[in-house]
Amino acid sequence: MPNKRSGGGLSATQQAAKFLGVSVLSGAVLAGIALPAFGALGLAAKGSVESFDELPANLKTPPLSQRTTILDAKGSQIATVYSRDRTVVDLKNVSPYMQKAIVAIEDSRFYEHGAVDLKGVLRALNKNVQSSGVSEGASTLTQQLVKNVFVEEAGDDPTKVAQATQQTIGRKIKELKYAIQVEEELGKKKILENYLNITFFGEQAYGVEAASQRYFSTHAKDLTLPQAAMLAGIVQSPSRYDPVNDATEATKRRNTVLQRMAEVGDISEAEAAKAQKAPLGLKVKQPKNGCITAVKGASFFCKYVERVFLSDPVFGKTKEARAKLWNQGGLTIRTTLDPQSQKSVQASLKDHVYKSDKVAAASTLVEPGTGKILAMGQSKPYGYGKNETEYNYSVNASMGGSNFGFPTGSTFKPFLAAAALEEGRPANQMYSAPYSMQYPATVQTCSGSPWVNDRDYKLENESSTEKGPYDLKTAMAKSVNTYFVQMLADIGMCPVVKMTNALGVVQGNGDKVPEVPSSMTLGSTGLSPLTMASAYAAFASRGMYCTPIAIESITQTANGKKKSLEVPKSTCSRAMTEKTADTINTLLSGVIDSGTGQQAGLSGRDNAGKTGTTDSRKNAWFVGYTPNLSGAVWVGSATQKVEMNNITIGGVYHSQVYGGDTPGPIWRDAMTGALDGKDAPSFNLVNIPSSKKDKGDEDGNGDNNGGDDGNGDGFIGGLLTNGGTSSGSTGGDNNSTGGLGDLFQGQSNGNGNGGGRG
Repeated sequence: MPNKRSGGGLSATQQAAKFLGVSVLSGAVLAGIALPAFGALGLAAKGSVESFDELPANLKTPPLSQRTTILDAKGSQIATVYSRDRTVVDLKNVSPYMQKAIVAIEDSRFYEHGAVDLKGVLRALNKNVQSSGVSEGASTLTQQLVKNVFVEEAGDDPTKVAQATQQTIGRKIKELKYAIQVEEELGKKKILENYLNITFFGEQAYGVEAASQRYFSTHAKDLTLPQAAMLAGIVQSPSRYDPVNDATEATKRRNTVLQRMAEVGDISEAEAAKAQKAPLGLKVKQPKNGCITAVKGASFFCKYVERVFLSDPVFGKTKEARAKLWNQGGLTIRTTLDPQSQKSVQASLKDHVYKSDKVAAASTLVEPGTGKILAMGQSKPYGYGKNETEYNYSVNASMGGSNFGFPTGSTFKPFLAAAALEEGRPANQMYSAPYSMQYPATVQTCSGSPWVNDRDYKLENESSTEKGPYDLKTAMAKSVNTYFVQMLADIGMCPVVKMTNALGVVQGNGDKVPEVPSSMTLGSTGLSPLTMASAYAAFASRGMYCTPIAIESITQTANGKKKSLEVPKSTCSRAMTEKTADTINTLLSGVIDSGTGQQAGLSGRDNAGKTGTTDSRKNAWFVGYTPNLSGAVWVGSATQKVEMNNITIGGVYHSQVYGGDTPGPIWRDAMTGALDGKDAPSFNLVNIPSSKKDKGDEDGNGDNNGGDDGNGDGFIGGLLTNGGTSSGSTGGDNNSTGGLGDLFQGQSNGNGNGGGRG
């Protein structure tokens, strides 16, 4: 039992101790007025608290973190993302009931006192002494606002949050000084507005607007008396008075607020009694946060936008600075995503590949001449459950994609052809192109040291009927492997390196394409659909390559003001002459007209493309374009362990999958819908005279010997890389580290992971 004075009162020492016990309520008030008194009681030991006068004069209020809204190119919402769900509103957009309710229950003398309510402090001190505990607080709304500013500034750092909320005299002294400043600078209405916007209302809702939406699916300006009273009651203890989890406690607390409003004259006793009888009337809206909630199947594109923001120096010099800006939010991000194109891509993927299939498909559409990403989707939805994935198969590893991308097969051959044309080779270039052959003894590289075929590596064409000589047009339509290896031996690898560099072609891990014949001709290196769609877009735009972009504009709202942020711009540069691009367009139109890509052809508009299939049918591609849209489709297994022989995909059985018969139709349907109602410009096609020695013409069948009916097993004659330039292993035996294990294939080492015909 505590020692009492005669007469039952507490001693002076006990009174002081009780006062200190409620220092969180009143200590800082007297600390600022009579700091020496604390020193006399041993409370201001050296280093324990700062001198009141030594504190900084101004409270640096951080912009309130808010939700960020991501829009498509037409202005429709794709998703909202936030670290704290908050929408800042002006006081005029907050119900008068809400304004009165929060003042009545939290600080009924708010309009009568300054930063500190001395009368309230004494009242609280008296009640707390009588109850031998802390039964009543004395912090004003202004002091609570300051404390919430400290918490907001701490963000999600648990150490900083603990420091911002610790019950110490030092913190209360800071709170007091800044509260005085805030009262002088802002005035009562602005303080109330800021308080209502910063306060936590439970259920992930920060600020009165988010709370109104969360609990009642309405705006703060439309809150009724019972609704406002319930929200005001939550503030004291969001967990205890959570109406979602404990309606009884929430109702009691609401009724307490209503009674207090009647006591201070904000409402009549009759109004209070009527409101107390009303049900809570919850209409809870579940929070929708993050790209997983994106509409139109745009979750992967949404995550791509987020990764662009967090990685591009235009949004901050450091990773930490960019993350801080992203978490602060309040951004309206208008993207390049075209809703018509996105809808078409998702519909096509859904029609042709089921999410439960053993393999997956990914597709990306890019606008030639601008680099704008118009659509991005895949067959397995974004998520963490069965038949879902968080990995974006359309992009490079740094942006959330596979470790190394996926071997592209013969879709790489147009890059080699473009390089040869740039070197001056004729458009009807002839090579003997036998059915099978050894790789050249040496092939020149950019480094000056030639690649050497020191193990007698050989390659074959898809079908034994494919025997040259062939010219370029026929070889491209048939996708003749030996032709393009002979072309590489002729020009060397350096021109191809220059071309792929100019087209932004890098491996999925960001490295350059290795200088080995299988990579430079037959697509043994893993690339992403976005990389391929962007590179082919340069053909469509007559040789101009534009780096891909996903963001059109960003508006930031902070402290009631809006400003535009700088965003990354596409960089366009000439990758090849118009003549070379026109020639490639003519060649690839032949692939769709009469070659391996006939099943992918579009009707009613010029279009061109190339098929690709890799060893053991582990990957199948179609990359194609019109003058105003470029798209890439990949089908395969992310682990590279599924061979697409005797397989059912999208309910359709395939004895063997080719680039033309599976990704081709996906591309066709996606492009058809995306281009519906759009202009149909024409290519600038060139005349490519056929060589009289071309086998494809001499046999009387022209280019129609190609197609997708070959009987080969997908062998494409890859070879080991030289000098250890590769990583990972063939097929799906991933040797990568970092916890991804079997999720994605290792990079091809060139041994049989090149490009089949399609």
